[in-house]
This record gives sequence, structure tokens and C-alpha cells, in this order.
Amino acid sequence: MKIEIQTTADGSHTLFLPEMDEHYHSVNGAIQESKHVYLEAGFKQCRKSEIYVLEMGFGTGLNALLTALESENQKTKVIYTALEKFPLPQEIIDRLNYSEINQALFQAIHQAGWGKSEPVSPYFHLEKIQTGFRDFDFPDRYDVVYYDAFAPAKQPEVWSQDIFDKIFPAMNSGGILTTYCAKGDIRRMMRQAGFIVERIPGPPGKREMLRGKVL
Repeated sequence: MKIEIQTTADGSHTLFLPEMDEHYHSVNGAIQESKHVYLEAGFKQCRKSEIYVLEMGFGTGLNALLTALESENQKTKVIYTALEKFPLPQEIIDRLNYSEINQALFQAIHQAGWGKSEPVSPYFHLEKIQTGFRDFDFPDRYDVVYYDAFAPAKQPEVWSQDIFDKIFPAMNSGGILTTYCAKGDIRRMMRQAGFIVERIPGPPGKREMLRGKVL
């Protein structure tokens, strides 16, 4: 599948898949979107000294990189699990300008092996798992979930009731799930699974997004 690297409004890269007519990140700012949707609305809302994060869609590794940096800033231990069915080729990763944020950490995240937990910084442990969302057995331990799959119109099979039904019981009390998506049917799926769902302001270029909480 052809992959194009494009520059977004904040100067950071995103990837574009012409066959799907889909971007990995917002063209209004990849880093801005990641910080707003996943760091500010999700990770930073968790006040634990040890935080278990699950990312549904590892992609370019941008969310992992920003979370690793924040874990260092907060001196908070993070155990981060990322699911990705189709890992990107190294030649694409090497061309992304996220290395300008922190080259050593970005490289460490992508050099970490698949299928095993590895410390990539003093506070950040990463496990990348090559699997589809439906094939993953969710253990009961997550505090924060980043739901960062391709848009429902492009990949409807990963926005389904059965997946949200599996995620909800795998989250700790007080857990938070965040996603850039704001569609009404996704909100209803999250509610049916058991989440307390709220619409909150979205990142630049997007009016709203969804956040689900576990009581």
C-alpha cells in the first residue's frame, strides 16, 4: 500500500494512504491533535503514581512518544501497551520529523521489540503487540485507553460494540478512554458497554470528541 508523508498545519508530519483516502493524524496539526485528545483529555487526567495505558492503533508512535515524555516530566511510571496489526516500514519511520521532539526516545520506541515489554526510558515501559483489536485478550488493568483507529467510515470493523464490550471490563475503576471520534453511534456503543460518556471540545479543526469514564 502506498504511503505518503505530508506536513500538517503545526509543522509536524502525518501519513496519508491514497487507497483509503485516510490520514493517520489531523491535517490541522498532528502533534496538536495527539496532545489534545490523548495527553490532555486522557493521560493527564489520571493521578496515579503508576499508570497502565493501552493504545488502540500504534501507527507512527507519536502518542507513545508524547506519553513517554510526559511520564518523564511527571516522574510517573507508565506501562504502555500498543496494538498495531500493520506496523509501518522503518524507511517511513526514519523520515518522520517527530525525531525533532526527542530523537533518542523516538528511536528507542521504534527499536523496541514486538511482543515483549521493554523499558525505553526510566519511567516508560513499552510493549508493542502486532495484532488486530478483535484478536487481543484484554487483561484487567488499564487506567487510560487511547482509541486511535482509522475513522469509522474507513475501518468500521474496529468500531464495534463487541470491542467496546471487551475494553470496559478490562479497565480499572476511574479509568478513562479518549478518542478523536465524536459520532453518535460510537457514543451509544460506549454507553452500552458501560462507560459514562461525555462530549468535550475537540482539537484544532474538530468541534467535539468523546471521552468515556469508568466509575
